[in-house]
Amino acid sequence: MRLHDVLNGEHFWVYITIAPVAAIVTWMHVWMALNMMFYPIKFWGIRLGPLPIGWQGIVPRKAGKISGIIVDQTLSKLGSLQEFFYAMDPAEMAQMIGDEIGEELEYLIDEVMLDRNATLWENLPYSIKRRIYEQAHKQMPLVMHDVVTELTFNVESLVDMREMVVNKMEGDRALMVQMFLKVGQKEINFIWHISALIGLIFGMIQMVIFLIVPWHWTIVFWAALWGFLTNWIAIMMVFNPIEPINIRFPQIFRFIRKFPYVVPTIPKIGTFPWQGAFMRRQPEVSAVFAEVVTQELITVKSIMTEMMYGSRAQKTRRIIKRHINLVMETPLLRTVLQVSLGPTEYAKLKNDMIDKSIEVTMKPVSNPVLNQSRGHKIYQIFYERILKLTPPEFQNLLRPAFHEDEWILIVLGGVTGAVAGFIQLIFGFH
Repeated sequence: MRLHDVLNGEHFWVYITIAPVAAIVTWMHVWMALNMMFYPIKFWGIRLGPLPIGWQGIVPRKAGKISGIIVDQTLSKLGSLQEFFYAMDPAEMAQMIGDEIGEELEYLIDEVMLDRNATLWENLPYSIKRRIYEQAHKQMPLVMHDVVTELTFNVESLVDMREMVVNKMEGDRALMVQMFLKVGQKEINFIWHISALIGLIFGMIQMVIFLIVPWHWTIVFWAALWGFLTNWIAIMMVFNPIEPINIRFPQIFRFIRKFPYVVPTIPKIGTFPWQGAFMRRQPEVSAVFAEVVTQELITVKSIMTEMMYGSRAQKTRRIIKRHINLVMETPLLRTVLQVSLGPTEYAKLKNDMIDKSIEVTMKPVSNPVLNQSRGHKIYQIFYERILKLTPPEFQNLLRPAFHEDEWILIVLGGVTGAVAGFIQLIFGFH
């Protein structure tokens, strides 16, 4: 009787739209929830005292924490910073840096001397200047080789990889978003599109339930429940099961890559390897993740920046000072500078040279060509080691972005589902 009432009643057309509406609404609210994971990158809204009213994407808001988890659970297990830096070929790198600095060496000396004692330097005979230039050019290749070599051997004590990556991500939150989108875009699209299918299935279940319990108010309840479950199931399907599970099923057709795409086959028992969408793509993700890490995170520029300006910069300065002193303490320079400047100003000049040396060194190490060439040298290391990660370790490449705050996406699915159900109740069932 209830089936007859529904099919012939005034709400027939509303009834048959339950499933497609559930699919469309689910598809839309999952799209919204996924975008809220990453955008906006900066907080959008207003602040009433200490209370913020607005939204910032979960990933950019927690860039520091998420990047710290990635370092602790993934990068630190792939190798040491010293190993990566050594693989960048520091001897060749020292030669490249030395050559570029050598082109500006005379300008560097002029700049420091003019700042310290312009009158002396302007009136110093050019023959003496020339000897100072030549002495500096002669010693620079050896000094740079020794500096880079010592920095390489001590990189673990000079740079905290976790702090370096966290500082990089917190300073450029858009980079964190780009990294996750580049690594996990297919999984994000999978969640989005599979949600429509899950929503359709739940909508059909709701149609059956409505035949048994045709109470209009339950539209809102079921819509909220389906929205909640859809987001939860979609997220779970990305990462679970971690290990592949072979599911056996009766197979009567197979898929092909050209029209008609599906063709019948001799009936048999087929096997389907079921595994999380992200987990299935370990070879592909390994290549993308290795590229992102070696081009954006662990680079010559990022390592040298942390080394020169990070929390352990004083240790780096002591190493550079020791090598700069080898140049500054040559008989010609020491005699000329101590006599003309005096002991106090001569000591200050050494500090000026250290500052300028750091500043000039950072120019060539910031060169994109140098960073890209060094990145290629360690790319294979990362790729092969990510490829060998166990499934639980591999899962942590992307899961930290979802794990702690995925309840927000799930609850949001329930809320938006309830809103959609309420709208359908008002306009469909008056």
